Amino acid sequence: MTKLISLSLIVAAPLAGCAATGAKDPAPNAAVTTLDVRRTAASAKALDEIAAAYLQLSLEIGTHEPGYIDAYYGPPELQKAAEAAPRDKATLLAATRELMAQLDLAARRLPDPLERRRATFLRAQLRAAETRLQMMQGTRFAFADEAERLFGVRPRLKPLANYDLALKQIEALVPGDGPLPDRVEAYLDAFTIPKERLQKTFDAAIARCRGRSMAHIPMPEGESFRLEFVTGKSWSGYNYYQGGYHSLIQVNTDLPIRLSRALDLGCHEGYPGHHLLNMKLEEKLVKERGWAEFSVYPLYSPQSLIAEGSANYGIDLAFPESSKADTERDVLMPIAEIAVPSDDRYWELLAAIKRASGARLTIAQQYLDGIIDRPTAVALTQKYLLVSPQRAEQSVSFTDQYRSYVINYGLGETMVRSYVERGKPSRDEMWRRMAKIVSEPTLPSDLLR
Repeated sequence: MTKLISLSLIVAAPLAGCAATGAKDPAPNAAVTTLDVRRTAASAKALDEIAAAYLQLSLEIGTHEPGYIDAYYGPPELQKAAEAAPRDKATLLAATRELMAQLDLAARRLPDPLERRRATFLRAQLRAAETRLQMMQGTRFAFADEAERLFGVRPRLKPLANYDLALKQIEALVPGDGPLPDRVEAYLDAFTIPKERLQKTFDAAIARCRGRSMAHIPMPEGESFRLEFVTGKSWSGYNYYQGGYHSLIQVNTDLPIRLSRALDLGCHEGYPGHHLLNMKLEEKLVKERGWAEFSVYPLYSPQSLIAEGSANYGIDLAFPESSKADTERDVLMPIAEIAVPSDDRYWELLAAIKRASGARLTIAQQYLDGIIDRPTAVALTQKYLLVSPQRAEQSVSFTDQYRSYVINYGLGETMVRSYVERGKPSRDEMWRRMAKIVSEPTLPSDLLR
């Protein structure tokens, strides 16, 4: 029989008029607080059991919706079992709610702060699973409610009129006749990477993203990725993390790829974006701590706001101020065989377009909430995102497929930036904060503290 131990901690109330520091014998009437190791160990064990059940639950939910599981690199037999005999959606919904109730009980007696964060993370992931299962069965939420339940933050969106100033700035940068989106597209077309130069340009871009990230965040030995160019997708780039510190990165070539996408996708999909985040979670949480729940990544969960937000912000972190433009001008344009512009108008235009990009969330909200129809959403996307009809269709198709997921890019980036740059830290401290985000069980609420 296992011997049970109870550990007592003596907590003495400070004496009036005495300093709080310095060693003193406890007063005769000192308060005694008992920490029951039996309960602590039981709670930790219960959390492990809940985490294992959450892992199985997530894999079974994934059988009901293609793309629900963004990454899984745990034991193959668990996935095979889930695929062989998945519970139906109603049963999974009931199981999700039962796990949340069990988690609420177990979390009360966890002494380790990181274990408590683990429990809080699991609770948020389970709430998202509950929401997605409801949506699979026909429930529809308002855009803001859906985003909050799935991704852990309630978006507060600006009216489209708030982006009109950015359009005026863009108008001044690209003067001329005809619709502004057409003029912008025509100007940016000069910076299209020829198809035969894509591989070399992206290889060079990703190598520089990796080098700048590796200088601040240690990477596991043997990490690697494979780059593919694909067609027929609603997104421009995707990272499929495959475990063992390896990723498949795909770039969509349905539409011509502009030079600005090389460093953007290299950082976002690779370093310090999705590839790095998944590697650090596998290294620090799955392998070092044995937290198997992090070997599965459900796409519709708060984990995605952290992933997309850190990946988007990682571009500016890796290439601050003028260094992105300098790298594009001095390194990537020659490789892509693109004529180097004589002034900075190209980069000023890209910055102005980004200032208007928040309009995408407002358009998505109005479209998904039924305030506007699809043709109107496409037209507004052309106007505010300054894109061709084909690119606008691709953007709205993404919203059709992923719905409120669109908040994770702009809003996630804003939240990560605010956390990393709070208090004007040094560059080393900024990278330390980024490493913390991608190596711990981080929720959107953690970024607000």
